[in-house]
Amino acid sequence: MLDKHISGKYKLVKLLNNGAYAKVYHAKDTVTGNGVAIKALHGCATKNVEQEIQALTRLDDHPHIIKLVEVFLAGNKQSQHKNDDQVYIVTEYAKRGDLFEMIVKNGGRFTEDISRHYFRQLISAVKHCHSRGVFHRDIKPENILVDDQWRAKLSDFGLCGVWEGKGVARFWEPCGTVEYAAPEVAMAAGECGYDGEKADVWSCGVVLYVMATGTLPFGGEGKGIWKKMMKGEFGLPKWLSPGLKWLLLRMLDSNPECRISVDEILGDGWFCQGYDDVDEHQLLLAQV
Repeated sequence: MLDKHISGKYKLVKLLNNGAYAKVYHAKDTVTGNGVAIKALHGCATKNVEQEIQALTRLDDHPHIIKLVEVFLAGNKQSQHKNDDQVYIVTEYAKRGDLFEMIVKNGGRFTEDISRHYFRQLISAVKHCHSRGVFHRDIKPENILVDDQWRAKLSDFGLCGVWEGKGVARFWEPCGTVEYAAPEVAMAAGECGYDGEKADVWSCGVVLYVMATGTLPFGGEGKGIWKKMMKGEFGLPKWLSPGLKWLLLRMLDSNPECRISVDEILGDGWFCQGYDDVDEHQLLLAQV
């Protein structure tokens, strides 16, 4: 159940997800009738909660990033521990669920045109994040939601890194989901850490591969996945277009120094294919 302060403003519709650290509800604003998603987190996940709120506040109102509506903090009167407080993060509601669900419903994979459509929106969101010093670090289909107008919305910033400095954004803590995390992230204990942009690019590459093929590029279990990732060994179905194969090879380069950048993706031939002369592509290039 929701705390009385928030339940008076929102009416629960249904439970969407019940995870280890949070529950996510679909609810409606009792005044406007607008749908929202409410993530209820326990105080024990304080760092992740603070990171997510900081990131969503910093990212403002971008069309392909889930919009923060408000945040509630509710104390637990039965406990003397601050960590037992409940935090509610209220965001816009994405009616069509996540991208993984859409891929499954579409027969297991998308056409290249549909893959390109959602990939462009993902890169738009990632470019905006990086321009504001936010590096997601857990990009995967489950964290990309789709609204009723078929727009992708990057969500779940609990593992993000916020960079305050200038130059390359470097991080040292390993995080994310094994199948989607860049190989250098898993060995982040080194003195140099890893480049947050290049790590996000790798994850976007895995997402693109999954959309277009219906499988993970680095399948298997445990150390098997790790070895393939370190060597950059993955198959490319012969029915993929040459342009998509080339882009995937550049995104899933196990050497982050050789991996394509977000700005280079914006100029890639496959990425740009089918754009109108100006409209969508120029808007994306002009984004800051």
